Amino acid sequence: MKDVWNSLADPTRREILTLLQKKDLTAGEICANFNVSGATISHHLKILREAGLILAHKEKQTITYRLNTTVFQDFLKTIVQLFGQSQQEEENYETE
Repeated sequence: MKDVWNSLADPTRREILTLLQKKDLTAGEICANFNVSGATISHHLKILREAGLILAHKEKQTITYRLNTTVFQDFLKTIVQLFGQSQQEEENYETE
């Protein structure tokens, strides 16, 4: 989960994930949405891939990226558990 947290800390990577929510995109299509170099976007994509947040499918010369919804589901379960425990502990503290 540490890689997921670190990946989500960057606003550019969060924007990439938002774009991929709508549809699968190539690196060029992703890059067209930013005012940064292709190398910078490639770096962000690498971090997102290593965290398991996106998947890459290569066909000939083209790589298409898509969200890895399984990792997002696991991440959200962790968030819910953390906040659920925190809320329960807070309620227990208030009743003491």
